[in-house]
Amino acid sequence: MQTERKSEELNRSTAFDNKLRPTDFEGFVGQDKVRDRMLLAVKAAKERGEPLDHVLFSGPPGLGKTTLSYILGEAMGVNVKTTSGPVITKPGDLAGLLTSLEPGDIVFIDEIHRMAKTVEEYLYSAMEDYAIDIMIDQGPNARSVRLELPRFTLVGATTRIGLIAAPLRARFGFVNRLDYYDPSHLAEIVTRSAAKIGVDIDADGALEIARRARGTPRIANNLLRRVRDYAQVRAGNFITGDVAKESLSLLEIDPHGLDEMDRRILETVCIKFGGGPVGLSTVAVSVSEEPDTIEEAYEPFLIMEGYLERTPKGRVATPLAWRTLGLDPAARQGELGI
Repeated sequence: MQTERKSEELNRSTAFDNKLRPTDFEGFVGQDKVRDRMLLAVKAAKERGEPLDHVLFSGPPGLGKTTLSYILGEAMGVNVKTTSGPVITKPGDLAGLLTSLEPGDIVFIDEIHRMAKTVEEYLYSAMEDYAIDIMIDQGPNARSVRLELPRFTLVGATTRIGLIAAPLRARFGFVNRLDYYDPSHLAEIVTRSAAKIGVDIDADGALEIARRARGTPRIANNLLRRVRDYAQVRAGNFITGDVAKESLSLLEIDPHGLDEMDRRILETVCIKFGGGPVGLSTVAVSVSEEPDTIEEAYEPFLIMEGYLERTPKGRVATPLAWRTLGLDPAARQGELGI
């Protein structure tokens, strides 16, 4: 029963996210350079009557990589088939996916850097020659079968572009990095999302949510869901600046966008280890979180906002981190004998 409830909650969350996704470039707010670049590429490909060149999107989670892949499919008037790197474990999985395509279709592979290397190598000929060679049987009976593929577009998304092999990265015609959004763009996204889910919100309420969303639309929409619940019960279903502040304070998300785990990471570096340097694995053990999660989900924002620094010896807290926690670095380091 517990597994079924978790599955139902995940399905509801996914349905909510899909409801709020923009379906065209006009509705895609922010990332102006990437949007303009893709608009030009789509128009040129359609004028030539050709499929779009292969596209790679990189950047932190929640910035719109999946959304852009569906927008590209809508703009090109083709189907989008979605999968993820860890799911494709064998060359046969890839062959089955690619041979089922129609000409011009888009294949979206999320977390493409997590694809098995043996499978990744099969993509080379698929992307360049639109053909794939599959080995059948083993030993003396082994033989290679060449499968011709329709011309398709591969759209890859990754949070760690450095883990993608250079030969694969070089086969993408467009490599786009998505950056964190500024609060004004996030406020516009929150306002549009509020209209879609039927809750009234004023400019101050939208901006307050945007300021605490860590520059990420996915987080902004998730915070909107929580603020909506608060507004529905205590504020007549209307989100003002004060309502947003009260709701987000209840969630322990401060005006800088730092949540409980962010503060635990900063407190670990500052209080337990005197401001660092301290290794990632040590921080991870101290806060009971996986190192990859800290490195991919928390550190980019903390570093971008100037709370942490990465050094060859480990993580170091900045003066801003000490001030935010209300601590005196000199006094604390003196207590630790540093």
